[in-house]
Amino acid sequence: MKQTAKRLDIVEEYYFSSKLREVRQLASEGKPIINMGIGSPDLRPSQAVIDAVTLAMQEENAHQYQSYQGLPELRNGMADFYATNYGVTLNPNTEILPLMGSKEGIMHISLAFLNEGDQVLIPNPGYPTYSSVTNLVGAIPVYYDLKEMNNWEPDFDALEKLDLSKVKIMWLGYPHMPTGARGSLKLFEKLVAFAKRHNILLINDNPYSFVLNDNPMSLLQVEGAKGVALELNSLSKTFNMAGWRVGMVLGNAACIDAVLKVKSNMDSGMFFGIQKGAIEALKSDKSWFKSMNAVYKKRRVLTEQLAEKLGCEVYKEGVGLFVWAKLPSGITSSEDFIDKILYEKSIFITPGTIFGSNGEGYIRFALCVKEEKVQEAIDRF
Repeated sequence: MKQTAKRLDIVEEYYFSSKLREVRQLASEGKPIINMGIGSPDLRPSQAVIDAVTLAMQEENAHQYQSYQGLPELRNGMADFYATNYGVTLNPNTEILPLMGSKEGIMHISLAFLNEGDQVLIPNPGYPTYSSVTNLVGAIPVYYDLKEMNNWEPDFDALEKLDLSKVKIMWLGYPHMPTGARGSLKLFEKLVAFAKRHNILLINDNPYSFVLNDNPMSLLQVEGAKGVALELNSLSKTFNMAGWRVGMVLGNAACIDAVLKVKSNMDSGMFFGIQKGAIEALKSDKSWFKSMNAVYKKRRVLTEQLAEKLGCEVYKEGVGLFVWAKLPSGITSSEDFIDKILYEKSIFITPGTIFGSNGEGYIRFALCVKEEKVQEAIDRF
């Protein structure tokens, strides 16, 4: 076999890619696995969305290459969605770029702005893809602490003491993954001011703002944010379209143009039918969010009961698609803890360590399991 590129020496296969193989193997052996690990919504998109995709299949240009910037009506739909739900005005022609899921946006943004040796501020704990992509493009991760004592928000005094001269990008995401910390407009204002002082591109990863959250926020609500910031968003969790791969990056027009230069060399446009479904989803009114959250609220109550059955302390302030919980006193390894539960009770829970060193001592449950299955998990103890 040919020797692989050196960049692969500093990244590992994504945790869920490898761990889920192990979980599937146990299931194939007849183990009654309940998967509470990955945040892949099991609920359906609305029927109107499915109908829109079905109808689109018959349109004349449905199966041709599509625009790298997406259909104009999709960008308009994204602009209307932000105006209606966040009070943010965006130019659909210059400040919005549809993506095949926001995860690809992390790579596109990194390729557009990072040179080898540039530094990137990454939350600890945080989404593992920020680190892996930073390493893949030859930049250097610089981790900033998020801790429960600070409600999982950055310590700005500690940030100001860092040598920030080589920092080009700062990743953040509120509501926070994995903890569910809400964030606030006050926090966003401090982050924008920090980015301006140090000439840092601020990127908010915002896919969870409508899940169990009555106060959706956008970083772009802050005055002057467009001068220093981009925001990623996604239809995966908000509209139960994870497998459809529909996301967006929004904000500074010059930055959007730079990302487009990368993206246009890496794909040939999103499938027409999926774009039509996304347009319909973005028209959803508050009744959609209310009905979806009624389901998640019931699941959260049961999942908290399960966590407490395990002797864990639940982070009650969390919103979003997950329940974050501290391990029982005396337990030092979250990976050993979840493996014991996996092999003894056939329940898969995510260890906090995959999100960074500050995740040690915690575990994460996804709310993507039906109530009866969560109750079954409880009953197994």
